This record gives sequence, C-alpha cells and structure tokens, in this order.
Amino acid sequence: MKRLTSTVLVMEAIVLCLAVPVAVQMNHHSLGSAWLSAGIAATAAVLFAGVARRVLPVTLVGGSLVQVFIIASGAVVPAMYILGGIFAALWATGIWLGYRVEHAPSQQNAKG
Repeated sequence: MKRLTSTVLVMEAIVLCLAVPVAVQMNHHSLGSAWLSAGIAATAAVLFAGVARRVLPVTLVGGSLVQVFIIASGAVVPAMYILGGIFAALWATGIWLGYRVEHAPSQQNAKG
C-alpha cells in the first residue's frame, strides 16, 4: 500500500505542475498565484509520499486531503475536476488493494 499511494501522490504532483500553464493561459490567472497554489499542493503531495514508508496513517489522511484540494481546484481549471476524480479513484483503489493484500490469508498457511 505504501508504494502504490506514494506513486499516486508523486504523479499528482506532476499533474499539478503541468496544470499551472493551463490556468495562466486559459483562465488568465496570475502566474504567481497559480504557482503558489499548485506548488503548495504538489509539495504536500511529495512530502506525504515521502513519509508513507514510516507513518502510513499520516499519509492516508494527508493524501486524502490533497485529493479533495485537487478536485476543488477544478473551480480554477475545469479540467482538474476530471483529473482530480481520476486521481481520487486511483487513490481509493490503491488503499483498497493495499488493504486486501496486507490482510489476505497467507498462501503458505493454506497449503500447510
């Protein structure tokens, strides 16, 4: 679960940085405010991805808040509604699959 959630968060940080030129060109937002908001969210995503190995519950809560922020950023860049929804679905799937793998009965115990 740690690796999968970290991967989703790092990919989100990249998408956030790529959304800045779109916000500036299409919605005529200032470059400084677009980089400030995207930079804060991208930095938070990377930091949460980094602490996933040591403190997974913090990553799950913080990463979920990042998901909410990214979906809400659709108010500025409408395409972020779609991208935020896709990443939120990946986030939820990563948590669900990670939970299933970590709590699955061991194959060794089933044979022996």
